[in-house]
Amino acid sequence: MIELVKSQFTKGQEALLNNDYDLANEVLANEKRVNACELQLDKDCEKILALYNPVAVDLRFVLATFKMNSELERIGDNAESIANFIKDMPGAFSKEMIDQYQVNLMYDTALSMFDDAMAAFTEEDTRRARKVFQKDDLLDDINYKANKQALDSIKSDPSNEWQYLTLLSIIRKLERVGDQSTNMAEEIIFYIEAKVLKHKMK
Repeated sequence: MIELVKSQFTKGQEALLNNDYDLANEVLANEKRVNACELQLDKDCEKILALYNPVAVDLRFVLATFKMNSELERIGDNAESIANFIKDMPGAFSKEMIDQYQVNLMYDTALSMFDDAMAAFTEEDTRRARKVFQKDDLLDDINYKANKQALDSIKSDPSNEWQYLTLLSIIRKLERVGDQSTNMAEEIIFYIEAKVLKHKMK
């Protein structure tokens, strides 16, 4: 499921940069596979809880996996939403527009956060998990600035209003992917260190 969700996310970036409707359609078609994986993993976690009654670190592992499964599915949902935005656009985004809104930087940062979280999980490395938190501020900053950028862009170039609004929506989806990777990093630390970080101040 990790590889599938990552593939969905990276294909979305490629479809956006190349205005590739076929690749966007591939992301949409594969969303059913993501959903099927989520359902299967949910059943597996429930079965382990019911049959083996795990405790301590084993219980934390199952609970963390159960919650991370949900976050992975939501990242897949965001990739699907971006693919729909691309399909609905009548034309390609200009390179200048992509650069101005730092979309590639957002994609690369969000992917790096995802990779850190997944490596932390498979390697049981909480230091790698904590790297995710450090990168989330960049996504938040770009997302915050994009709101004013979009307003200024629409005022100066109203003929491309739809493109600016669509790009703003994509940026918000990428910011959410960062949040979801952060949530997974918190679950990994809970599983390994038995520390609950959710709802705590940074």
